Amino acid sequence: MRLINVLTGRLESFTSMVPRYAILSHTWGADGDEVTFQEMLVEPEDRLPRTTSKPGYEKILKTCEIAKSENKKLAETRTNYHGLYHKDDGIRYVWIDTCCIDKGSSAELSEAINSMYNYYREADVCLAYLSDMTTDPETFGTSRWFTRGWTLQELIAPSKVYFYDWSWTYRGDRVSFQETIRTVTHIATFKNILDLPVAVRMSWASNRETTRVEDLAYCLMGIFDVNMPLLYGEGKKAFIRLQEEIIKQNPDLSIFAWIDPFPSMFSGLLAESPECGQHQHRLPRILCYQSRDSIPVPP
Repeated sequence: MRLINVLTGRLESFTSMVPRYAILSHTWGADGDEVTFQEMLVEPEDRLPRTTSKPGYEKILKTCEIAKSENKKLAETRTNYHGLYHKDDGIRYVWIDTCCIDKGSSAELSEAINSMYNYYREADVCLAYLSDMTTDPETFGTSRWFTRGWTLQELIAPSKVYFYDWSWTYRGDRVSFQETIRTVTHIATFKNILDLPVAVRMSWASNRETTRVEDLAYCLMGIFDVNMPLLYGEGKKAFIRLQEEIIKQNPDLSIFAWIDPFPSMFSGLLAESPECGQHQHRLPRILCYQSRDSIPVPP
């Protein structure tokens, strides 16, 4: 796992004993706006203006700046096993998807996407940057951030999510915005989501979009605790594969309770996209049993 050192601005690699880190959640800008892994390999003082002038570079600087400021809040006095007091080092690293993954390596990209949910779950805090949120609180719920596929797990997985508006002003956390989030996403809880019916979790993605059609499946792997290889170019088959992997691990039959928004004569047993689950968050609990053995049999 690669992380950005907030003090030096350099990438550092960790294979074990990963330090505490903050993680950024955001929507990507236009092509060329984000900083790449290769550009981050250049020493900070040697980075070219075409890199440092990118909107994505400001995201990196602001994320590091916030992480450093959070150290004052998060660093606390603790007791070690000798009974001695010491200061916690706080957060000295951040992870950002645009530049901490070598996307030129298909193996590394596959590993990162399969591990993405865990990256967000294990972060100390997730900093969610809503580039289209203004000073008007009403713009929170209408942000593009709530329409993208990848940001779904970025909302769910972390223990803490802090929201920042277009000017990087802190606006609140996941708890303070919980009512708006519930209204927009239909997500009622962020605890023990693996215990929730498959259909309910699938419904959370029904109105979300990704740039590549395969990512509609890949962005949901962590939410269902499954792993599978990435096959860009397979199109909608990726979502079929996702459902097959879910069925292998979870006997919950609610996965089949979907409705095609564009009915045709030739529909299979599995849904073609998350869009087919738009109604699933309204399913009666009796249809969402976690085990085949728990389904009542008429006398």
